[in-house]
Amino acid sequence: MQVVLATHNSHKVAEFQQIVAQARPDLEIVGYDGPEPVEDGVTFAENALIKARAAAAHTGLAALADDSGICVDVLGGSPGVFSAYWAGQKKDAAANLELLLDQLRDIADPHRAAHFTSSIALVLTDGREHVVEGRWPGRLAKAASGVGGFGYDPIFLPDGQPSGQERSVGEFTADEKQVQSHRARAFAELVPLLAGL
Repeated sequence: MQVVLATHNSHKVAEFQQIVAQARPDLEIVGYDGPEPVEDGVTFAENALIKARAAAAHTGLAALADDSGICVDVLGGSPGVFSAYWAGQKKDAAANLELLLDQLRDIADPHRAAHFTSSIALVLTDGREHVVEGRWPGRLAKAASGVGGFGYDPIFLPDGQPSGQERSVGEFTADEKQVQSHRARAFAELVPLLAGL
């Protein structure tokens, strides 16, 4: 069975397919080839629903959409829903990361708490809608490390790592990230809903 993922981001399609395969190997996540809707929601949940509704209407398939980002405590939860556009409308991941590091340049480690948030919306062909959320707590490093992942992964240090052996998500393997990530945590909440498809 095919479920469309409302994104043009091939990284997210691959990541979702890996996560979904663990729970429902019979589901195939397909990328979305339709027009991008205007994401004018003020929360991750609102934007996820906007995207899932558009993908379901365009394809006629059940649709999943994720809206996610990084929320920094000392910045009042920003970049938040503006994570992809933090440095401007070009969606330049490297510029976003550099700007955030620059803004936190003088902030000491104890005050660099942050979390990744993922809201996943599921819109079914019969009109039913569901939204779940996952959070991945941690803090921000002072410099990027690792070449894995994408976006803010190279500066995010998840909680729960052994002292002195912390790695950024950019240094995680794909499997390590899939087990722990904000999307994996949100998806765990979604599994019972997908089981009913």
